[in-house]
Amino acid sequence: MVTIIVNGAPYEEEKNEITYEEVVTLAFSDFPQHPERTYSVTYERGQGNKPTGILSPGGKVRVKKGMTFKVKHTGQS
Repeated sequence: MVTIIVNGAPYEEEKNEITYEEVVTLAFSDFPQHPERTYSVTYERGQGNKPTGILSPGGKVRVKKGMTFKVKHTGQS
């Protein structure tokens, strides 16, 4: 289990990787019911040679203990 931080809240994850959709759902639990909404997802304290970055729709990133994600609503609903 690895603890990650999403919008300031800790979450336990079992996987090596997490998808854009999974991160957004942790931040906004109603995301699966409103996939037309768009979000900006950035991360810090990531793995290896890419400790910071942007997670785009359809993308995934390797997780590590203490990794932080910031998710903001950017599109129209």
